[in-house]
Amino acid sequence: MIINADLHIHSHYSAATSPRMDLPTLAKEATRKGIQLLGTGDCLHPKWLSGIRELEGRNGIFYFKSEDENANTNFVLTVEVEDARRVHHLLIVPSIAKAEELYESFRKYSQDIDSDGRPSLRLSGAEIAEHAKDAEALIGPCHAFTPWTALYAYHDSLRDCYGDMVGYVLFVELGLSADSSYADRIEELRGLTFLTNSDAHSPFPIRLAREFNRFQVEEMSFEELKAAIERKRGRKPVLNVGVPPKEGKYNESACIRCYRHYSLREAVIRKWRCECGGMIKKGVRDRVNELADCDAPPPEHRPHYLHLIPLAEIIGLALHKSASSKAVNEVWESLLAEFGTEVNVLVDAPIDDFHAFDLDAHVLEAIKAFREGEISVKPGGGGKYGVIELKPEGNEEGKEMGLEEETGRGQKRQLSLFDF
Repeated sequence: MIINADLHIHSHYSAATSPRMDLPTLAKEATRKGIQLLGTGDCLHPKWLSGIRELEGRNGIFYFKSEDENANTNFVLTVEVEDARRVHHLLIVPSIAKAEELYESFRKYSQDIDSDGRPSLRLSGAEIAEHAKDAEALIGPCHAFTPWTALYAYHDSLRDCYGDMVGYVLFVELGLSADSSYADRIEELRGLTFLTNSDAHSPFPIRLAREFNRFQVEEMSFEELKAAIERKRGRKPVLNVGVPPKEGKYNESACIRCYRHYSLREAVIRKWRCECGGMIKKGVRDRVNELADCDAPPPEHRPHYLHLIPLAEIIGLALHKSASSKAVNEVWESLLAEFGTEVNVLVDAPIDDFHAFDLDAHVLEAIKAFREGEISVKPGGGGKYGVIELKPEGNEEGKEMGLEEETGRGQKRQLSLFDF
C-alpha cells in the first residue's frame, strides 16, 4: 500500500495561521492535493485535541468523514514544540491518551501550552526527547537548517542538541530550503530518514502539501507509519517530494530588510551587516557547506527526491497574476475537476489529455514547461521566497531541479510519481 503523507501542519490555534485551518477544510484540501495521511498538528492544544477526539479513531489514525465522500481524510497526531534554545521539534504521537500524557508532562514547563498550538517549552532538546520516548512518540528536528528556529541554527550536531537521546531520533525534516542532496553531505544524517512536510499555516494550494512524503506500508496505522520511518519489515519511504530548495525563503544568505544576497565570504567580511544596515541572515546553502563532511553517493536506503512546484504558482506564472488570486483559483479548480488531484495535473496525467480540455493556452504552455524542465528559480533568501520563471532557453535548471531523467533512447521525459 502506497500513501502520500504531509506530517507537519498547524491548526488555527497556532500563531500566524489562517482561521480556515480547521478539520473540515484540511480534509477537503488534502484530498484534492492527493494526500491520504495528514498530520493534525497542534495535538497538545486542548481545544484542537477535543475536536480530534470526536473523529473515529483506529490504530492511532483518525478518520474525518465528510458528506462529500471524496473528502474523507486520515489524520495522525502530530505537534511542533519549541525548546529553550528556540529549536523546533516534530513529535508524532501514537494515541490521544499519549497526547494527554505529553500535555501533562510539558504543562509545568510552558506558559503558552493552552494558548498556542506550537508551545514553547523550558526544556532542552534532550529533555523533550526523553518525554517523547516515555510517551512512545517519534521525534526529530523540524526544518533542520532554517536559520531562525532549527537544529543547525543553534547546534553543530545532532548530539549537541539531543545529547544521550540522539539514538532515539529517527528522522530529520529537511524544510523548504533544502533537499536530500543537501542533507546527505552531512555524515551524521545519512543513516536517518528524511521527511518532507509543508509546515502549512494555510490550507491554500500553494501551502498545504507543497512538500510531502510517499510511504510503503501494509495498512493505515501509527505502527505502520512508525515502521516506515524506521525502515523496518519492508515498510519505508519511497519518495520525498518538495519544492526546489532555491524557492525556499532562506536558501541563500541575504539581508532580512532589503533582501540583497551575499556570498558567505562577503557576509563574513561585512560582519553580517548589509550596506542598508539590516542583518544578513546565513542561508541554508552556506550553512550546509559549513557542515558538509561527506561527498559519497547517497546511501542505498535514500529514496528519490522529486521537485514539484505548486500548481497555483505555475498557473499564476502563466496568467501573470498572484497564485492566490481569484483568476488563478478558478483555473486550479477547473483542472482538479477534470483530473482529480493536483499531483495528477502536475505529474501523472498524459499531456495529450490537456489538449482535449478547454484550457488557457498560456497555462497549458506553463504546465508543459514545468514538465519539460524549462522552469528556473531565482534563489530566495533573507525571508523572501525564490522567484519562479519560465526558462527561455534550454533546460539546465530543470536538470538541476531533478525534474527529468534519461530514457533508454536518450530522450527526456518528466518523472512520474508512478516511477517510485
